Amino acid sequence: METDPLDQPDAQDRTDMARLVAGYDAALNDLMERHGPRLFNYLLRQLHDEGEAEDAAQESFVRVFQHRAKYDPQYRFATWLYTIATNLARNRQRHQARHPEISLQTEDATGKGTLQDHFASPLPGPNEHMAAAERAATVRRAVAQLPEDLRAPLILAEYEELSHLEIGQILGCSPKAVEMRIYRARQQLRVALVKWL
Repeated sequence: METDPLDQPDAQDRTDMARLVAGYDAALNDLMERHGPRLFNYLLRQLHDEGEAEDAAQESFVRVFQHRAKYDPQYRFATWLYTIATNLARNRQRHQARHPEISLQTEDATGKGTLQDHFASPLPGPNEHMAAAERAATVRRAVAQLPEDLRAPLILAEYEELSHLEIGQILGCSPKAVEMRIYRARQQLRVALVKWL
């Protein structure tokens, strides 16, 4: 009987976690290699800052190592990892809310432009590139403005391609609640992005 190829990575994750618990620390490298890039992309979409996302991804694997004995192999490793990462992202977002940074859109001291104008490249890009970048930035801003309870499930579903069940396990809610949150997130995005639709 053939095994489902989708089960193979999870079986490998369980094997690597068993090796990690048994004291074979190099197993963490295999887990990082398999899950690191997607986890970074998820955290980048959550935190909107490459440095913050990289730090949070590294911290997620540090937590995996520190709490390796608590891993329950009856659950998917990826679900456990994304739960850790989601909690770290929430903590960082709370910190950012309490310690806001100055936006590059802030008016400069002369009152004739923004801070971003001082950093802008003097080389004009092609119109298509600019339009695509503007659309992407608009979508990123619209997603970033969603409430946390809507943003996280939407990112996990759309970008990480996780099932409603997996997202529910990560966020601690039912698959039906995940479905409703994703629906509400899409409705809010349609309103915010009406210009581009």
